[in-house]
Amino acid sequence: MDLSKTPNDKKLHLCKWYFRGGFALLPFLWMVNTIWFFKEAFLVPQYEEQRTIRKYVILSGIGALFWSAILLTWIITFQTHRAAWGHFGDSISYIIPEGIP
Repeated sequence: MDLSKTPNDKKLHLCKWYFRGGFALLPFLWMVNTIWFFKEAFLVPQYEEQRTIRKYVILSGIGALFWSAILLTWIITFQTHRAAWGHFGDSISYIIPEGIP
């Protein structure tokens, strides 16, 4: 997305909506928000809306890292303990690997 042609107030509006969208259990939006607006928040010359954009970029980055840590923890736990969980592990599996007792 080319933000250089977008007015500053529209950048702030878009950044704010991506941040809010992350709260709808879509943490991928926080990652996209952080990547797209990082340059606008930290690398371009100062403008009026930049301080608010910077706040949303930082909070989006923290949210994306938080959810990434939670998902990674769950994936590791599930992959290493699914067989030990017996029937419960099988019932929450979409594909049950064969050859594991």
